[in-house]
Parts: sequence; structure tokens; C-alpha cells
Amino acid sequence: MKKLVPLKSLYAFVAVAETGSMTDAAEVLHVSHSAVSQAIKSLESQLGLPLFHRTGRRVELNRNGRRYYRQVAPALEQIVSAGEALQRQNPHRLTLNMVNSLALHWWIPRVPDFQALAPHLDIRISTLTHVFDLDKEGVDVALIHGRPDDWQGYHCEQLGDDELILVCAPSLLDTDTTRTAAALLSAHQPIFVTNPRRENDWQIWCEANQLPVPAQRHNLCFTASVQAVQATLRGLGILVTHRLFVRDEIRQGLLSEIGPSVRNPYQSFYFVCQKDKLVQESVLTLRAWLHHEFRQAGESEHLP
Repeated sequence: MKKLVPLKSLYAFVAVAETGSMTDAAEVLHVSHSAVSQAIKSLESQLGLPLFHRTGRRVELNRNGRRYYRQVAPALEQIVSAGEALQRQNPHRLTLNMVNSLALHWWIPRVPDFQALAPHLDIRISTLTHVFDLDKEGVDVALIHGRPDDWQGYHCEQLGDDELILVCAPSLLDTDTTRTAAALLSAHQPIFVTNPRRENDWQIWCEANQLPVPAQRHNLCFTASVQAVQATLRGLGILVTHRLFVRDEIRQGLLSEIGPSVRNPYQSFYFVCQKDKLVQESVLTLRAWLHHEFRQAGESEHLP
């Protein structure tokens, strides 16, 4: 029997061919650069010929590589599709997508509650952040923090509004419980999230509260809300963020909310799925639970 080519080598080959970079392919596959490089070397060694031209950090398919890619890529796509089709036959398994901040600060603390409600369901979490094709990515339901216009063609219904709030570690507050947001802004450094989905948070909150937008400082700008929240928990500064990202930390006394909240006019939370998914009992169960959780959150925020 002929020695079979390892699937990991084929995944690496296709990823490098499509990205033109060992580094980018490693990010796509969630492995190290060296793992991709070794997989390519192993594949070329087994085939007995090179597949790429290497020019600096970029790599391009040579003639042999192009011929191999034309046959391997469709075959690999069939393998992936076959696996996804089998997974979809499990009526009790769903892939739910949400941004990483929601997964960490909102979903994980609620897993025991959901398990108690629906112990037969197996929810797998993915954390894609861009607008994507649900079927292509193998996502059954997406909990979207964004705009419905980006998800035309899907079933999309609002779960709740997005509130922006100013938070800090309790250690930054003095004994005067009436300390204002303006006083905090003058006394402590602001923490920023710089990715495009969050970069306007400070401006929206400050304009609504008629306060100047603070300048960004060294070492306190992060690409993800998860990082910014951790910096805030450690008392490094003050942060404008989304209430749902830090609601539990506020309730536990780990963070303090200062000043009034501001409804974000550009983003809300939405339940998104393919329209034909709404006949599946598992999807309907998850949908009802999400509505309950968001409704309960909205009611609790308005209690005296």
C-alpha cells in the first residue's frame, strides 16, 4: 500500500497556496509558523519535487504546485463539506457564533443555566468577528453585535439594545460616592479599544454626556475588548465599554459604573440564522433562551 499524504500537510499546502505566506497560513490554521513550514517540507519530500517559489517572505506556487493545487483543493473542500454535512445531521449540536468578549464575559458564566434548561443540547462556540457566510463557516446561529444591514438574506431579529457605560476598578474611586465622570476623566488615564467595531465608543459616550473625548495614551490601547476589560480590572485606567461585556463584573463589585449609560445608535444585539433553521427544535430552544436572557437583563437594569 502506498504511503498516504497526511491531511495536515494538504491543509498546510492549500493554506499557503491561497495566502502566499507561511505566516498567514499559520494564522488561518491556528498553528505555528514552524508547523506549516515542516508540513510543506514533508509534503515536498514525499512527492519528490518542490511546489513553491520562495521570494523573501512570500511564496508562490510553481508549475508543479499549480497542477497539484488544481486537484487537491477541490478534493479537500469535499472532505470538509462531507464532515460538516455529517455534523449537521446531529439535531442536538449547534455552533453558535459571538464575539470573544461576549463568549468570555457573558456566555461562559451562563453555561450552567443553559445546561439546566436544555441538557440535551451541545453548543459549540465560534468567535468570528467579521461578516461571514454562516453555511460556509459551519455556523448555525450567530449572536451578532452590529447592524442588521450586514446580514441581509438571513433571518435577523433584535435581542436587545447596546448600552455604552464608563467603568473603572473600585480602587480608583475615593470615598466620595458622588464622584463624577468628569472628575474621573481628569484624574485617570483612558483605556481604548482600537479595532473598527469599538474605536468610536469613547466619542459616542462623551458626546452624549457633553464631555471632551480624552486623548489616547501610551500602553493603554488594545485591539480587543477582552484585553481592555482586563486592564480596567487591574486599575490601569477607565474604560467606555458595552454593558453586556461587563455586567457580571459590575454585579460582583469588580468594576464600578460611573455616570449615565448611553444607547449605542450604531450597534445592537441580534439573533441571526438561515431562515430554514427556524424549524429546528434546537434552534428554537436556543432562540427562546437568548430572548429570555436579554429581556431579563433589560428589566434588571431598570430596577430601582
